Amino acid sequence: MSSEPIHTEEHAAEHDTMTKKRIWNVFFVLLGITCVEFFIALYLVPHGYTTYHTANPIYIVLTLAKAFYIVGYFMHLKFERTSLVFAIIVPVLFIIGLILVLTNESHHWIDLRM
Repeated sequence: MSSEPIHTEEHAAEHDTMTKKRIWNVFFVLLGITCVEFFIALYLVPHGYTTYHTANPIYIVLTLAKAFYIVGYFMHLKFERTSLVFAIIVPVLFIIGLILVLTNESHHWIDLRM
């Protein structure tokens, strides 16, 4: 019985793609997105260049972009098989759709009460 770890080509390919250079690139992308969010929150909104109604969707899009990078690179899902990625993405899309439908329904009930 051998005590050497078993190395498969798939396992080796997964870890070969995450180099220090790529990690730093992802770090700087995340840092840039965070700086944009802070700039919007601390300068544009308080000084009246944009409203909360405009800034909130921008925050959501930027936060989803950060989540993509974190999940894709640091949790290695970018390098996983497609079936595993779809097993995560499809339920999330259904949850987002459910939230949108429930939000629309709540507005309907609020309108009925007025």
